[in-house]
Amino acid sequence: MSPQSLNDNYLGNPNIKKDGIVQNWTKDEVREYALCMKSSVYFIEKYAKIISLDKGLVSFKLYPYQKKMFDKFEKNRFNVVLACRQSGKSVSACGYLLWFALFQPEKAIAILANKGATAREMLARITLMLENIPFFLQPGVKALNKSNIDFSNNSRIIAAATSGQSIRGLSINLLYLDEFAFVERAAEFYTSTYPVISSGTDTKIIVTSTANGIGNTFHKIWEGSVQGVNEYSNFRVDWHDVPGRDVRWKEETINNTSQIQFDQEFGNTFFGTGDTLINAQTLLDLRASNAKRTLEGGDILIYKEPESKHEYILVADVSKGRGQDYSSFSLIDISTRPFEQVAVYRNNTISPLLFPNIIYKYAMVYNKAYCVIESNDQGSVVCNGLYYDLEYENVHVESAVKANAIGIEINRRSKRLGCSALKDLLESKKLKVVDEQTILEISTFEAKGQTFQASTGNNDDLVMNLVLFGFFVSSAYFSDLTDINIKDVIYNQKMKEIQEDIVPFGFIDDGSEHMKTIETQEDPWQIEYDRDL
Repeated sequence: MSPQSLNDNYLGNPNIKKDGIVQNWTKDEVREYALCMKSSVYFIEKYAKIISLDKGLVSFKLYPYQKKMFDKFEKNRFNVVLACRQSGKSVSACGYLLWFALFQPEKAIAILANKGATAREMLARITLMLENIPFFLQPGVKALNKSNIDFSNNSRIIAAATSGQSIRGLSINLLYLDEFAFVERAAEFYTSTYPVISSGTDTKIIVTSTANGIGNTFHKIWEGSVQGVNEYSNFRVDWHDVPGRDVRWKEETINNTSQIQFDQEFGNTFFGTGDTLINAQTLLDLRASNAKRTLEGGDILIYKEPESKHEYILVADVSKGRGQDYSSFSLIDISTRPFEQVAVYRNNTISPLLFPNIIYKYAMVYNKAYCVIESNDQGSVVCNGLYYDLEYENVHVESAVKANAIGIEINRRSKRLGCSALKDLLESKKLKVVDEQTILEISTFEAKGQTFQASTGNNDDLVMNLVLFGFFVSSAYFSDLTDINIKDVIYNQKMKEIQEDIVPFGFIDDGSEHMKTIETQEDPWQIEYDRDL
């Protein structure tokens, strides 16, 4: 290898070659350069170094999964990686990005993470790798700081927080999104950035993350790749792919944490976000069905056709129809056990003046369904339009004397009660939800202060239908309407489950079998001991 001069270094750093240095290569160096250019794996294993907690600066020896992952990166433009915690995905990406910058001239590479500090930490790792490779492999550096490296081959690496402004105005050839499931407002960023990045013929996107809830942008990208409905090539790194992790390690980790925590962090399981209304196991059990028909331009999905003699409830949430929140309704069959969602409607542009017509149409189709409508703000317009203008009488009226009493007003109390009832219904399997979008919303409906609402970047219009349903079915109105006391049903279910949990432990003779009940006019619950025993 050719020696290097002190005058060749960048700003006094003896390990980084400055811009403008003419390289006189030996035959061996030419051969090595060609091998490195051809294979990222060869380059990283032979020349890249990383910091080990136990051994300090060491050569980067790739795990088998990392080699396969790099092969994916090189063969596919769009890559999404679901990886367990502490699997080495970030440091692997650092090695690949450095290789890409060194051997792909005139390329702009962007590292974006949830926090700018995280992205800059990755750039620092890349700088460390750069400092430990020989000069003949370095193209030279024009500029280097905490946020970017500009190389003499006109390639550059920049590091920033993930936001709509991060790469505005830049031509990016390789976009790397780190821990994308944890990025706030990820949907907004991705919607604005993806068209720009994907418009090129050779641009690449690499998205990596551990699992963090259902319904966020990373989850949607991953599921789309698994189902083959987007252009992403997927790669999964499980806990057992990391050398040194065996069954004993798994058991010890679970004992020190919990099964659910292990599944989330190491098992690549997409639970709901941490503070969701519905517990993790119930979320895992929810299964979406394919709609049998779509109507109204795709706004309404029919999962089950109306059945004669079945009773239905239509619960509706109303928006202003200005392209933001959605006006929506769910039709629920209350003649089945469990209650079952059979149709949904969702549209964010329909006017509150026109929404009653849609409700009327499908309420009539489903055996004149009983309509329970949120009456807040524009909701009162829909309630009055349906009840008075269309003369649909099967609408819930809160009071015969109270003004604006058609429908149900969602306030702090009714929402709290509705959330509690919905939680009981779903976790006791008394309500079957089959619509995919509704399930996604349930999975991202989380605690915010003293209430529950959609997590950042998600919607909760459809889940609010179910909150309204929960509030209504737990009320006296529902009991009078159907002769079903849902509170008693859920209570009896819970008592049954408790008894089933106790039975395996056997019974203890407490003398109760020696008692008998004597019903008399005076005391119907008089207890008398059986003296014959």
